[in-house]
Order: sequence, then C-alpha cells, then structure tokens
Amino acid sequence: MLKRFVLAVGTLALLAMPAAAAKTYSHSKYFEHYEGTKTCLKCHMKEAKEFFHSQHYQWEGAAPQIVNSHGEKLGKRNTINDFCTNPMANWIGLVRNSRGEILTKGCSKCHAGLGKIPTAEMSREQLENIDCLICHASGYRRDLYKAEDGTLEWRPILWKNQVGLDSVSKRISLPKRAMCLRCHSGSGGGPNFKRGDLEYELADTNAQFDVHMGTDGADMQCIDCHAGQDHRVRGRGADLSGTDMPNARLRCDNDDCHGSAPHQAEILNHHTSRVYCTTCHIPDFAKKDATDMVRDWSKPFYHEAADKYSATITMGKDVIPAYAWYNGTTWEQLPKEPVTRLADGSVGMMVPQGSRKDPNARICAFKLHRGKMPVLKGKNWIIPIVVEEFFADGNIDKAVKNAAKDFYGIDDAQYEWIDTTRYMGIFHEVQPAKNALQCLDCHGPNGRLDWKALGYPGDPMLAMLKSSH
Repeated sequence: MLKRFVLAVGTLALLAMPAAAAKTYSHSKYFEHYEGTKTCLKCHMKEAKEFFHSQHYQWEGAAPQIVNSHGEKLGKRNTINDFCTNPMANWIGLVRNSRGEILTKGCSKCHAGLGKIPTAEMSREQLENIDCLICHASGYRRDLYKAEDGTLEWRPILWKNQVGLDSVSKRISLPKRAMCLRCHSGSGGGPNFKRGDLEYELADTNAQFDVHMGTDGADMQCIDCHAGQDHRVRGRGADLSGTDMPNARLRCDNDDCHGSAPHQAEILNHHTSRVYCTTCHIPDFAKKDATDMVRDWSKPFYHEAADKYSATITMGKDVIPAYAWYNGTTWEQLPKEPVTRLADGSVGMMVPQGSRKDPNARICAFKLHRGKMPVLKGKNWIIPIVVEEFFADGNIDKAVKNAAKDFYGIDDAQYEWIDTTRYMGIFHEVQPAKNALQCLDCHGPNGRLDWKALGYPGDPMLAMLKSSH
C-alpha cells in the first residue's frame, strides 16, 4: 500500500532520452565515478543550496500574484488542484492492481529529488536528495528501489552498472527542451493531460507546430525564456500558486523579445494594448496529443485492459481556447476557506483577475478545465483525494475520507460533490504570423469571442463602424 505523509510535492514523468554518440562529454575530466548527488556537491555546493530553495525543489514559495494568498507561501504541498488533487497522501510507494502489476509509484516520481520530502531547513541529507541529473544529464532515467532500511528511493536505473552510470552522468549540459518536457508534458497522468500546450512533440518539432521551438525556426530552448538566476525560473502561467521570480514577469512584449509594437500594421499594434500576443498566435492547442478537459472524480472509471481505475476524464484535441481578461494576478480556491462560486455555480479553483476597465489587463487565451471535486459539509472546504490507492481499488469514498483525515485531521468526513473551474494560461505552440487569427475569426458573425462576457455590449468593431457613419 502507498505510504502517506503530511507533506509532499508532485508532477514529473520520466522518459528515456536518446543515447548520445561516443564522444568526450562535458564532465569527463571532473570525476571518475558517479556516486550520487554527493559527486556533484564537490564542485556545485553553491548551486545545490540555490536549488534547495527553488520552486522546483520546495514546490512552495512566495505567492504575490495570488490575490488572496494573505502573504503565505503556497505551492503543491499546501494547495489542492482538480487533477491529481494533492501529493500529501500520495508521496511514494508501489501501488499494484489485482494482477500484481505496478500502477503507480507516487507523486515523488514528479519531483526533482530522490524520494525524501523537502524540508524547510536545509541539511546535507536534503542537499544529497536533489537529483541534479534529472535536469542536466541526457539519457538519464530512474526508477523506484528499496534502500537497505526498507524505505523506497529513486535511483538511476543504471545504479548497478557503474560504467553505464558514469557515462550518463558525464553528459552534463544546460537543460534542453526534452529534459524539461519529460517532466512538464507528462504531468496530470499522461502525455499532455494537464497543460494542453506542452506536448512531447515540442522536443523535436517544426516551426508550423511552434515557431519558437521548431528546429527549422528559432529552435529555442525552454531556458531561453524561462531561465532566471540562481536556479530560479521565470514565469508562472496563470494557475500556479508560487513563483521563483515575482518581480520578473515573463511576457512577449518586452524589449528583449518582440516589443510593444511588433507589427507593420498599426491597427494590429493597437490591438496589443488590449489583446495579448498568444491570443491571436495560438488559435488552438493539443494539436498532437489530446488534453484532459474534464475530470469528474465522483464517477470512477474502470480501465479493463490496465486493470486500473481513474476519474471519468473527457479529452479534447485541437481545442479552441477560452478567453478572459488577465492582469497577471489570480484568485485561488485555498484549503480551509469556504468555497467561492462563479456565476455558473461552479467553484473557481484558479480564476484570472482583470476586466475591461482594468488598464493592466488584456484578453488572454486559456485552457478552461472543468472538474468535480469533494467539498466538506458544514465547512465547505475542498477536499483532496488519495488518488494512488484509488487507482487500484476504485473506492472513491475511502479515497476522499482518507484524504480528509490526512489533510484536515477529520475522521469519517461527510462531503458532497461540486463542479469546479480552472483557468490555465496557454502560452506555447505559438504559430507563425500566417497562421495567426484573422480579423473575422473574432469580429465575424460567428466570431470566437464572447463580447458580453468580456464586458462589451457587443462587437466593438461593429460599434466603431456605426459611429463612423
């Protein structure tokens, strides 16, 4: 059975990387044998200490862009989402189906550590728990093994093959697209399930798929935009709680990228003051792999071939984004706070802030994810789910009540199911200019924008045309 903990982290799918041809690797002269993270620490203690405090390791941090954060640190440890809900009760373990096949190994599979839960206080043990190779070594893979004391830990699959391990551990570089995507594309339970605009296809694609990352285009790496300093990453999307660099917002229209007037046509430059770049330049997403659009935890679904249960999930492909005003801040449904309902009656798990009257807001593109989550009766608190054990037995009532006990300390929790809504910013799979939205895509008779929902009485272009006559 899966061992439960009170703290946790999440989201990392590990894929094999292409084996490199024989050559002298960047770290060949620095060490003879790789003996775990302690080998890296001999030269990179400063970098390890930096990484220890980062979002990628702690999965918790300052959250100034969450308007209701109350100044608290937020992250995967202490918030709830409508995908795998929360890693607290799902940290590490080997969950098997009725045939004895391994279904899942816990949320620590998705963490840049070797199995120990991050602590607030730094120690040598915690520094040696950092898995440097997961982000920096091409060809690296790991799996879950039992330590001598019986606990589980993540180790390189080559841990018994010193020659092979030495070879892989010397293939050190800055993170490449494929290294980032093996984590971020696999989150949420499958390829592209969660984000929708981060597909494995981006590891080696063309400019028609993504003009920035296409190898026949700009061939940009993730770190070209997201690299900050001291192992801090720029950017937080619209539905992430914490951020490494709250004062360095990542955007397309700064002087380092496209600037505030990137078009030759002035009418298009006029649009950029109210419409964000990706709104026009990402007409749809999930072009190769379908993405999870609805996850209903109230209805367990049995997958006979895999002998596994899941929520009932509705997938979408070639999805047209939803559109809303966004000023860079978000309202989040936090634990231990009564749920707040949107106009449609659903609970807004992550809701972008801004309006037509907000000079700092622009119309942005979003993946609109729907869910159904348990809410504690009486207090109206969102409850997470012990999803790992649920995958094996399909007992959703037990999974909810166990999570309420682990997360809130409440025995035999009474709950009800409620619809949820999450806005997730769409910023990748950017199209060349020729594929961007045209005027009539928004301003035509069947345009994709809901003008009234955006605060307009109708299509503003029609109003402008009428006033000119």
